Amino acid sequence: MPETAVPPDAGTRTGPSAPRTVAARSLRGFTGAGYDKGRPLLVQAAWFAVLHLVFVKWWFPARWRPAVLRAFGARIGRRVLIRHGVRVHWPWRLSVGDDVWIGEGAWLLNLREITIGHDVCVSQGALLCTGSHQRRSRTFEFDNGPIRLEPGAWVAARAVVLRGVTVGRGAVVGACAVAHRDLGPGEVLTRGGAA
Repeated sequence: MPETAVPPDAGTRTGPSAPRTVAARSLRGFTGAGYDKGRPLLVQAAWFAVLHLVFVKWWFPARWRPAVLRAFGARIGRRVLIRHGVRVHWPWRLSVGDDVWIGEGAWLLNLREITIGHDVCVSQGALLCTGSHQRRSRTFEFDNGPIRLEPGAWVAARAVVLRGVTVGRGAVVGACAVAHRDLGPGEVLTRGGAA
């Protein structure tokens, strides 16, 4: 296949059609510097075994899920309903208030802390993702940050809350929306933007 020649002025153009600087990646050099999983390897392995063999299963009673999370260091309030298929990466980095609902298939990817206030609903298939990477880092090092859902917030079905975001009191992240910035109290974010 013939190679395409690059015009001599390709690096000097400006404006909307100018080429973007492309980060050269070397994932082999990834170190994970500064990231602490928070528990010894044996505890991590035990949690993954319980998570995949019991916790996520449809037949495992919902009323037992909070107790299992507490046994692994989570702080879980009263009357918390956790449906089947919910995945929690590290229970010891999870704090949940009273009267919280977490729907089927929700994923709490908490490399950093996730704090969920009272009377919060995290609907089916929602993703709370505290992990990210430094896009300009050659070795793609971590850029993680905590997530906070204030009391009365609602993260609707298949919505995503990204690292470092606070969803304010009574705020709503609508179905399939992506919260990449803080939402103020009562604010509604829809898939197309703020409502």
